[in-house]
Amino acid sequence: MKRSELEHAIRAAGDIAADAELIVIGSQAILASFPDAHPDLTQSLEADLYPKNFPERSDLIDGAIGELSPFHHTFGFYVRGVGPETATLPAGWNRRLVRVKNANTGGCTAWCLEPHDLAASKLAAGREQDHDFVHALLRHKYVEPGTLRRRLGKLPVSPARRRHLLARLDGAAGSAKAR
Repeated sequence: MKRSELEHAIRAAGDIAADAELIVIGSQAILASFPDAHPDLTQSLEADLYPKNFPERSDLIDGAIGELSPFHHTFGFYVRGVGPETATLPAGWNRRLVRVKNANTGGCTAWCLEPHDLAASKLAAGREQDHDFVHALLRHKYVEPGTLRRRLGKLPVSPARRRHLLARLDGAAGSAKAR
């Protein structure tokens, strides 16, 4: 996904949900902080988001412009309507959101996860594709290991889970540094 496609997704989702504010929690939130992000980070064809003021309207977004919809077939990307509970996020994430609003968003404001919060949520998700994404964030120096370590310390997870996530970070950071 390109930044212009994210802006299109924001505009369309805001219109469908009748909400001028959206929260982008998926990987393509990186495009708010890095509009020309490395292609390793923009492989996803989906934007995961929800209406900030009406999260219950996420289903409307998913149904209208979600995967396999006419929108998806026409534009080659889609929007996945999710809920606030979809991502495990570090305390204070909502104070670090990165704003996207311009002529291409049609008056809608998207609040996108800050890169370290995004990386922490991806590690917490635990999927291999998410680990690969975090590795790419580290390799391309879009996140700093020390800051990410502190964010992992603010996740609402058990101490055992936190130790596991920190070990994964250490492995990814070591591997990224070796490249």
